[in-house]
Amino acid sequence: MSVVLDPDAAAVYQAFQEAGRPAYETLTAPQARAYYAQARFATNPEPPELARIAELAIPAPHGAIPARIYEPKAPRRHDGLSPALVFFHGGGWVIGDLDSHDVVCRQLAVEGALIVISVDYRLAPEHKFPAAADDAVAATKWIAAHARELGIDASRLAIGGDSAGGNLAAVVALAARDGDGPAIAGQVLIYPAVDFAMTHGSHREPETSVLLTHSVIRWFRDHYLNGAADIHDWRASPARAKKLAGLPPAYVLTAGADPLRDEGDEYAERLKQAGVAVATRHYPGQFHGFLTMGKLLNQANIAVSEIGAWLKGLG
Repeated sequence: MSVVLDPDAAAVYQAFQEAGRPAYETLTAPQARAYYAQARFATNPEPPELARIAELAIPAPHGAIPARIYEPKAPRRHDGLSPALVFFHGGGWVIGDLDSHDVVCRQLAVEGALIVISVDYRLAPEHKFPAAADDAVAATKWIAAHARELGIDASRLAIGGDSAGGNLAAVVALAARDGDGPAIAGQVLIYPAVDFAMTHGSHREPETSVLLTHSVIRWFRDHYLNGAADIHDWRASPARAKKLAGLPPAYVLTAGADPLRDEGDEYAERLKQAGVAVATRHYPGQFHGFLTMGKLLNQANIAVSEIGAWLKGLG
């Protein structure tokens, strides 16, 4: 597929190249996390003001899972309770944290007029698969069980995330459908990683190796998975689930210059074929990771606004 970056995306890509930042795969995981954390200051838009932001500690078998709750000034309350989005950040299961996606979570809270809870799941390689998936499921179950005290309407609980976080959201949706979790009102899959086989065409196109390069994806994969056998486990590759019927409504966002483009498109189509209500949005001139770059890319802000509108449409 021919991919041409939008002018602003091309300018951002050029700036990253000229900055001479080392490739993540040449760094240790802690070094990569530090570089990723620093980049947000140059790319994140101004954070909107909210009514409340608070830290949470979600109990889990291995210890507490850190999380952060965001409440907008005008949530859609019914009987004193608001809908909510449980959000899992991106970063290849290796980098990223509550702060890296703080602004986008604030934006989603405002645009969706709902409470957002961002979950800081365990990262690889210190905690390999299925640690992140286990944390995502455990956190969602705890939030649903404690919904009322959090001000949340459990019947209007959605899940979502970008990239690796989109993978975890898809995994949580599958687990919940099969009884390991609460009823889920909707799933937001933002350029999700859904198949670790990485055999789709977009994993080989030179035009998609932008920021999230083909080599750094393999670095993320090798840090997260224990070995090749994990590729076939649906908790790592949700696209490997035997059936997709019965899943909650989905919003699937893909980008043209993204190695994950084709697997995201295919997963959306398979969801539709399984009878799932699916809304899709494709940004042909953007690269993977653009959603958090609203200071430099206006399409990121448009995307957040459209996701918020879709979440409002869930009820």
